[in-house]
Amino acid sequence: MPMRRALRLGLVVAALVAGSGAAAQDKVAVGVLRFVSSGPLFVAVERGYFKQEGLDVELKFFDAAQPIAVAVVTGDVDFGLTAFTAGLFNLAGKGGLKVIAAQAKEAQGYEGNAILASRAAWEKGLRRVDDLKGHSLAITQVGSSFHYQIGQIARIKGFDLNSVALKPLQSLANMAAALKGNQVDAIIIAPHIAKPLLAAGDAKLLGWYSDLDEYQFGALFTSPKLIEGRRAVVEKFVRAYQRGTAEFAATLLKRDDSGNRKFDAASHALAALIAPYVYPGEPADRAVGLVESSTFYVDPQARLDVGDIYAQVAWYKSQGMVDAAVDPKALIDLSFVRGHTNIPR
Repeated sequence: MPMRRALRLGLVVAALVAGSGAAAQDKVAVGVLRFVSSGPLFVAVERGYFKQEGLDVELKFFDAAQPIAVAVVTGDVDFGLTAFTAGLFNLAGKGGLKVIAAQAKEAQGYEGNAILASRAAWEKGLRRVDDLKGHSLAITQVGSSFHYQIGQIARIKGFDLNSVALKPLQSLANMAAALKGNQVDAIIIAPHIAKPLLAAGDAKLLGWYSDLDEYQFGALFTSPKLIEGRRAVVEKFVRAYQRGTAEFAATLLKRDDSGNRKFDAASHALAALIAPYVYPGEPADRAVGLVESSTFYVDPQARLDVGDIYAQVAWYKSQGMVDAAVDPKALIDLSFVRGHTNIPR
C-alpha cells in the first residue's frame, strides 16, 4: 500500500508540474495568409522560437489581407501579419492598430508579385505592363495592396488609373479563377500563386512589380490594448519573429558570386518547413521548389521602411480611401525593433 500511495502521489505531482508548465505558456493567435512572404512566421513556429519565449501560438488563416486587420481590432486574433491596405490604415488611424515590425518588401532582384495577363487578353494584344490601360484587372478588395500596386503602375507608366476596370473579387482564389477563365484581362498576384498559373499555361507574364518599384509590402501589427496590457508578450513575440526573419533571409535569400539566387541543402530544408503552410496539397518535393522560387525580400531584422509607409498613406488619402485625419506617425510603434529605415523627420 505505501508503494501504491507513493506511486499515486508521484503521478499527481507529475500532473501538477505538467499543468503548471502548460499554464506558463502565454496563448496568442495570429492572423495570416498562406503566403511565402509569411515564411518567417512559419519558420519561427516550426523551429520552436515562440515556445522558447513562453508563447503558445495559434495560426488563423484568412483569404485576404483586410479581414486580418479587422480581426486584430475585434480581438479575434492578437497579431496580424499581412499586406498594408486602406482598411488597415483607417483602423490604425482610429487607434485600433499599431504596426510594430516588417513583413515582406518588394525589392529589386527579388521577384515579388507577378503581373499576369489572361490567355485571351494576351492573344488580343495585352503583352506589356504599359498596355494595361483600357483593360480589366481583378483585385481582392477596394483599397487592397493590389489596388495600391496598380495605382503605382499607372503612375510609373503614365496612364490614368481610372482607365483600368478594377474588379473586386474578395479572395485570391477568385482572382486566380477569374484570370484562368478569361473573365478578367489581368491580375497582380503573389508568386506562389502566379507560378503554377504560368506553368499550366493559364496565364502570361507581363512583368514583376519589383522591376518597376520598391515598397514595404506588409507588416506585423497588433492592438494598442495588447501593447499596453501585455507588453512583455509583444516583446517576446517580436523576438521570436525576428529569429524567423533572420533565418529566412540568411537561408532563402542567398546569392552566388554572379549575383544569382542560390539554393542548397539548407534552403531546401527551410523551404520544407514552410511548404505545408503554403502548399498543403502539393507533393513535398514540388512544394519545396515552389517556396524557394517564390520568396519575397524580407529584412533580416524585420525593420520597416517607415518613409514608404508614409507614402502609401498619402496615396490612399489622395484616392479618398484613407481618412485625411490619419497620421502615419501615430500608427507605427518603433519601440519593438531597432534600426527602422527611412524615418521622416
